[in-house]
Amino acid sequence: MIEEVFRAEHGRAVAVLVRVFGDVDVAEEAVQDAFTEAVRRWPADGAPPSPAGWIITTARNKAIDRLRRDAARPGKHAQAVMVNVVEAAEVHTVEDERLRLVFTCCHPALGMQARVALTLRLLGGLSTAEIARAFLVPEATMAQRLVRAKTKIRDARIPYRVPEAADLPGRLSGVLAVIYLVFNQGYGGRPELGAEAIRLGRVLRELMPDEPEVLGLLALMLLIESRRDARLVRGELVLLDEQDRGLWDRGLVEEGRALVRRCLEIDRPGPYQIQAAINAVHSDAGDTRWGQILELYDQLMVVAPSPVVALNRAVAVAEVEGPEPALGLVDRLDLGRYYLFHAVRADLLRRLGRDARAAVEYEEAVRLTENEAEKAFLRRRRSSLDGSRPPAKGLAGDQCAEGDREADHLP
Repeated sequence: MIEEVFRAEHGRAVAVLVRVFGDVDVAEEAVQDAFTEAVRRWPADGAPPSPAGWIITTARNKAIDRLRRDAARPGKHAQAVMVNVVEAAEVHTVEDERLRLVFTCCHPALGMQARVALTLRLLGGLSTAEIARAFLVPEATMAQRLVRAKTKIRDARIPYRVPEAADLPGRLSGVLAVIYLVFNQGYGGRPELGAEAIRLGRVLRELMPDEPEVLGLLALMLLIESRRDARLVRGELVLLDEQDRGLWDRGLVEEGRALVRRCLEIDRPGPYQIQAAINAVHSDAGDTRWGQILELYDQLMVVAPSPVVALNRAVAVAEVEGPEPALGLVDRLDLGRYYLFHAVRADLLRRLGRDARAAVEYEEAVRLTENEAEKAFLRRRRSSLDGSRPPAKGLAGDQCAEGDREADHLP
């Protein structure tokens, strides 16, 4: 129960407390203290009627207590004034409260990766270790980035608000990157984060209805999300080509495809729009049109080149030209810490009959991934090399459909 509330409400609670106190550290520490108190009290007393409200109120009180203690020390007059102001304020939620927090964390004064990492921490409640894995960096490195980002927000007095309409375009790329990384964490096993990312995408669309990259990101998330129920059946991963399309959410598919068509009408292509178009092709009935997908990846490599995009393009090359040229492309990439790099190499080596080398790559992919369903799938692929050969398609093809999912290679 407490874990579910934490996942669903951590971001909202931090956002409300940032608005009330104007300090990220105060807000985050107070919310953590409130959840610690819930762990202590709820098992014995039972959960309150409104768990989210209880968390926010408890966090507010704990923050006031902490600021009051600090105000009693020499040189703490500013905190004393803040306590008096806060005690007169009401804690209430605002419809776009979390969006305010996203824009605060995505201020241009912060580096791109710091923006994404901080929002994943504050909005999604992800641990430092989880964020470090998303960025493919050591945990200590990520901890330092988070500390520096919060210090910058405090020292630069970065405002907690949605920017004015004229300032939105300049702040957009960081916000889109944040939302997509939040979505990817949800798709990787925390569905409440996926739902939150889509909600934020819809709010952004209302703010910027004619911005094609906003439409493209929302379309991309909807098309990927539409396959969630078909991708994992009884705990086992089902590849895209083998999925029961009757389990796809047709409403999300049609909404996503309509957004892609709108992007084509605007005709200002960007990375999220192209990835959405790739997913739209995958959502077509009948055989996958790999030639069209390869053309889209060629365009994506011009608009937003990255090692992961190149890896995905190599998957399409394998379907159009064969595994040998694709393997040559993959071997040029420096993605040794990325599990799908090894999964792609394993699939290509298997298709070329190089089973011993494929087995090594499958084992490395298993070692690097944190997703248990993907671990099990890769282990089955590895085991099948010792007996009957598996179908031609592997996890690589699904990666090609799902796009650039790593924070270290943001557009």
